[in-house]
Amino acid sequence: MTMTASELEQKGAAARAGARALARLDTATKNAWLHAVARLLVDRQEDVLAANRVDVADGRAAGISDAFLDRMILTPERIAGIAADVRGVAALADPVGEVIEMRTAPNGLQIGRRRVPLGVIGTVYESRPNVTVDMAVLSVKAGNAVILRGGKECRRSNLLLWAILQEAAAETGVPAGAIQMVESQDRALVGEMLKMRDVIDLMVPRGNADLIRRVYAEATMPVVAGGIGVCHTYVDATADLAMAESITVNAKTRRVSICNALDTLLVDRAVAPQFLPRVAQALAARNVELRGDPESVAILRAAGLAVTGAAAGDWGKEFLDYIAAVAVVDGIDGALAHIERYGSGHSEAIITASYDRAQRFLNEVDAAAVYVNASTQFTDGAQFGLGAEVGISTQKMHARGPLGLRELTSYKWIIMGNGQIRP
Repeated sequence: MTMTASELEQKGAAARAGARALARLDTATKNAWLHAVARLLVDRQEDVLAANRVDVADGRAAGISDAFLDRMILTPERIAGIAADVRGVAALADPVGEVIEMRTAPNGLQIGRRRVPLGVIGTVYESRPNVTVDMAVLSVKAGNAVILRGGKECRRSNLLLWAILQEAAAETGVPAGAIQMVESQDRALVGEMLKMRDVIDLMVPRGNADLIRRVYAEATMPVVAGGIGVCHTYVDATADLAMAESITVNAKTRRVSICNALDTLLVDRAVAPQFLPRVAQALAARNVELRGDPESVAILRAAGLAVTGAAAGDWGKEFLDYIAAVAVVDGIDGALAHIERYGSGHSEAIITASYDRAQRFLNEVDAAAVYVNASTQFTDGAQFGLGAEVGISTQKMHARGPLGLRELTSYKWIIMGNGQIRP
């Protein structure tokens, strides 16, 4: 399907009009739409799965990796999870209209701030069809219109999910123009979207590093990136090693293709001879390839275990696959230095029995999510009680970490007086 820049502009105009209507929409109508979306996802499950199977088959034939395919695949369980997240968003308080603060100035003016929608949110994303639903439901609940542009690898899945969103809108009275999709896969249209400053108030890219860099470089509107996740887990000398093994295996292998999966394991030199062989065996049983620094390679090979020497590019790399880097470090100072050099600001974890070291890690690690004795796979909007998310921001303004409803709003100052004039 082809589309011209003028047709994209028409979609933008419809989205802007939809945003104005959404800003006035009551919470009950928005929630009715959300419940309709959740119901239709289940009712239309076989159609969605059939479309997704074709997308996955095409991707496999094109040589897409298994890890990338995992991000594309929909199953009955995953659709049920998406529907549950939609219902979770419906259960959340509507942020629009919330008064953040209100105070009375010495001159009697009442001064406060009230949450308002951002307007129109644009998103360019790859591979994950769930983003189509997550982005739309959070945007609309927060009073925003949305323009979706998914990747070619999930084109059929995305179009069917968009049709469900539109059907639910027609049922419940949500403005039809509020949920737009750029059906064409013409890459030039991405550049056109990034020029639409007068239409799109915020751009949220979801995809690989090249896509995110392009959006940052070309966007004429503010950008919040679902950032690259280079995630470390540091096993301290005081750690419960059984706990450390369980957390490491979960952080790496629960799902390897998501941004909060472990990429680099750091182990205190004091426990490396005891811990590395046991965790390497547990990871090998799940087909994880280890790439180690010289000290970890020596320990693992002495134990008769397979390990590859790490290349320079393996440090600070988001693998999104059954691969993990491993390094022996000189205590918490070594771990903090490594994370400072190679971390991406996404999710970092320490496994420790020391309160002081846990607090130091929490205080000194610069990341959107910092964990003590837990898996980084919890960095997720639903897990954090946000219902769902539109991405994990690794930047610091205006939002950081999982982007939920409140992160898709702004605020206005509201001032109420009784005839005051400024002297």
